[in-house]
Amino acid sequence: MEGQDEVSAREQHFHSQVRESTICFLIFAILYIVSYFIITRYKRKSDEQEDEDAIVNRISLFLSTFTLAVSAGAVLLLPFSIISNEILLSFPQNYYIQWLNGSLIHGLWNLASLFSNLCLFVLMPFAFFFLESEGFAGLKKGIRARILETLVMLILLALLILGIVWVASALIDNDAASMESLYDLWEFYLPYLYSCISLMGCLLLLLCTPVGLSRMFTVMGQLLVKPTILEDLDEQIYIITLEEEALQRRLSGLPSSVEYNVTELEQELENVKILKKKLERRKKASAWERNLVYPAVMVLLLIETSISVLLVACNILCLLVDETAMPKGTRGPGIGNASLSAFGFVGAALEIILIFYLMVSSVVGFYSLRVFGNFIPKKDDTTMTKIIGNCVSILVLSSALPVMSRTLGITRFDLLGDFGRFNWLGNFYIVLSYNLLFAIVTTLCLVRKFTSAVREELFKALDV
Repeated sequence: MEGQDEVSAREQHFHSQVRESTICFLIFAILYIVSYFIITRYKRKSDEQEDEDAIVNRISLFLSTFTLAVSAGAVLLLPFSIISNEILLSFPQNYYIQWLNGSLIHGLWNLASLFSNLCLFVLMPFAFFFLESEGFAGLKKGIRARILETLVMLILLALLILGIVWVASALIDNDAASMESLYDLWEFYLPYLYSCISLMGCLLLLLCTPVGLSRMFTVMGQLLVKPTILEDLDEQIYIITLEEEALQRRLSGLPSSVEYNVTELEQELENVKILKKKLERRKKASAWERNLVYPAVMVLLLIETSISVLLVACNILCLLVDETAMPKGTRGPGIGNASLSAFGFVGAALEIILIFYLMVSSVVGFYSLRVFGNFIPKKDDTTMTKIIGNCVSILVLSSALPVMSRTLGITRFDLLGDFGRFNWLGNFYIVLSYNLLFAIVTTLCLVRKFTSAVREELFKALDV
C-alpha cells in the first residue's frame, strides 16, 4: 500500500507540473503574440530588406518581442496573484479552479524573475550589439562574424559590470564575507545585480509616476471630446477652412526655389488640418460624449490619484508604528488563506485598478520627461535600435512595479521569488524616504498642474 501511495503521489506531482507548465506556456504565448503585433505596428517598414541585415533585424525583432512579453507578464504578475488569492478564498473546494494554486503563483513569480534577468543582461545587450555589429576586420563578412563580435562585446560588458559591482560592494559593505560571496555567480552575484537594477527601476518610477499622474489629465483631455460651453463650432470650422484655403493658395503661388517658405507654409497647413479635424470630431460627438464622458473620466482620474496618495500616507503611518508594514517584513498567511484587504474582493479589485493606473501613469511620465522624449515610438517609423531601447525601459519599469506597489503600501501581497530577496527592502530609512518622496512629489506635481492656469493669468497681469 505504501508503494502504491508513493507512486500515486509521484503521478499527481507529475501531472501538476505538466499542468502548470502548460498554463505558463499558454499565458506567455498570448503575451508574445500581442507584443509582436505591437512592435510590428511601430517598426519601420524600410528595415524589411532581403539580405544579411534582414536576418539580423528579424532576430532582434524576436528578442525584442520576447522582452516586451516578459514586461507584460511582470505587469500582470501582481494583479493576477491578488485576484487568484481572492478566488481561492471564495471557492476553496471548487473543482474547476484546482489548477489555480500556490505552486502555480510561485512558479510564475520565479519565471518572471528569471526571464527578466535573462532579457536585461543577455538578450537585449545581444540584440543591440548584434544589430550594430559588422564583424572584425580581416574576417569574412557574414552572420558568423557578427555573432562572434557580439559575443566578444558581451563578454567585455560582463567583465565591466562585474568590476563595477565589485567596486560598489567594496565601497558600501567592505566585508570579507560579502566580497567572497561575489564569487558565487548564480546564488549571490546575479540577485545582487538585479537588486541594484530594481532599485534603479524604483527610483525611475519615483521620478516618472508623479509626473505621469499629473500628465494623465492632459493626455485624457486630448483623447476625449471636451464639453462645448459658449462655443460656436460651426464658426470656428468656417474660419479654419478659410485659413486652410488661404494657405493652399499661397503655396500654389510660391515659386519652387523658395524652399524655406514652402516648408514653413506646409508645416503651418498641416497644423491647420489637424486643428480642423479636431473641431470636426468635436462637432460630430454626441451630447453624452461631450457633456458626460469627459467630466466623468476627469473625476475618476482625480479619485484614483487621491486614493493613491492617501494609501501612501497611511503606509507612512504604518511604517512608523508597525514593522510588519515593511516590504521585507513578516510573511503573510499564504495564498488562498486570508484576504489581503479589509474590504475583501472589492478592496482587491481597487488594488488591481490602482496598480494598472500607476503603471500607465509611469509610462506616460517616462515619455513626458525631456530626457526620454526621443524614445517615443512612431507608427511605421521606429528603428530597431529605438525599439530595443523602449523594450529595455519598459522592462525596467514593469519589473520594478510589484516592488514599488508593495513598498508604497498599495497592496499587502508579499513579494515572492527573487522580488522579495532585495536587501534594500529591509532598510527602514530607504523605504520611509521612498514613501515620503512619492507623496510629496506627487502632491507638488498635482498642485502645479491645477494651478498652472491661475499662475499664467497672474504672470500676464504682472506683465501688463
